Amino acid sequence: MKAKALLIDDEQPNLDNLQALLQTYCPQIDVCGTALNVEAAKRLLYVHQPDLLFLDIQMPGQNGFDLLRSLSTYNFDVIFVTAYDQYAIQALRFAAVDYLLKPVAIDELQAAVERAHKQRQLKEQNQLLQNLMHVLKAGHQQAEQRVALATAKETRFVKIGEIIRCESSNNYTTFYLTDGETLLVCKPIYAYDDLLKEYGFIRCHQSHLVNKQFVKSWKKDYGDFLLLADGSEVPISRAKKDDLKKALRL
Repeated sequence: MKAKALLIDDEQPNLDNLQALLQTYCPQIDVCGTALNVEAAKRLLYVHQPDLLFLDIQMPGQNGFDLLRSLSTYNFDVIFVTAYDQYAIQALRFAAVDYLLKPVAIDELQAAVERAHKQRQLKEQNQLLQNLMHVLKAGHQQAEQRVALATAKETRFVKIGEIIRCESSNNYTTFYLTDGETLLVCKPIYAYDDLLKEYGFIRCHQSHLVNKQFVKSWKKDYGDFLLLADGSEVPISRAKKDDLKKALRL
């Protein structure tokens, strides 16, 4: 059975192009309607009850985030389609919500549609959108900001202030939390480097990212190590020493 999709963008050529791409390369999608603004989108949401929204963020008047804020429930998946916007994309990455950059690449479109299909099967997207709204509301308040961490069994929403450190293992990253719990996440550590940098996280080693609020001391017994509040010792690479001293104001 095909998934019903609603396309929302304030520019008609963008809608036409996306609809053509979906019809040609994503046969599992049935486009049930298009909308040029939030008010039209609300009407079509009520009429069609779509499974999937392709939603532009930057629109005059009310934007894509405003549309989601106006809804009480999310009975659909969302793929954001947007031009580059650092704040918006940062929020989407924190919430682990899917997005495509304009102009839309065919392979990325197909991959996003497939992920949306899997998320719909897991009934996971409601939580992702709810967390996106939380991220947007929290802004840059570290104590309130949450990041979505996808493990093999679930997606966890963890406050940034509860993360002590991250450790890389090939294409996986282990998160060490203040309550002693560890989470193995199916993404490499570099995916979280830029994401967490502005919240006080420091890349002290190729395989290690630490929250500087939990750094207790810099040890120099047998090489250089950071001693953290949970008792763990994290190595400092020679290449990261200068940057680390600046970050710790040493």
